[in-house]
Amino acid sequence: MDLIELLLAIANISGGILLGLATLDKWDGESNFFNKIAGFLAPFQTAIGLGLIILAILEFWDGLLFNIASILGGILLLTHAFGKVPSLEASLRKLSAKLMPFKAIIGIGLIVIGIMQVF
Repeated sequence: MDLIELLLAIANISGGILLGLATLDKWDGESNFFNKIAGFLAPFQTAIGLGLIILAILEFWDGLLFNIASILGGILLLTHAFGKVPSLEASLRKLSAKLMPFKAIIGIGLIVIGIMQVF
């Protein structure tokens, strides 16, 4: 496993926790384990989203389906920053709105993908 793959695995797991928090919180019960992790990761949401997109593009042909999921997760994590790219804002917001119903599924998928990449 090279450095890019390791960073992509970490970004997948981190992004998956942020995106899948609603579902993970239900599984977690009283311990709030995932809420604590998400609270730590929240300030890095933009960096994780950019990392998912950039690293998935760099590794695009090595696991095409997994990297497409990483790119979609990165887009969902960057929804709040789309206003800073005026030329692409409308297109990115439409894509994000279409992906939003699948946010938790993509998040859980990213966690699984990240764990698979580590092993």
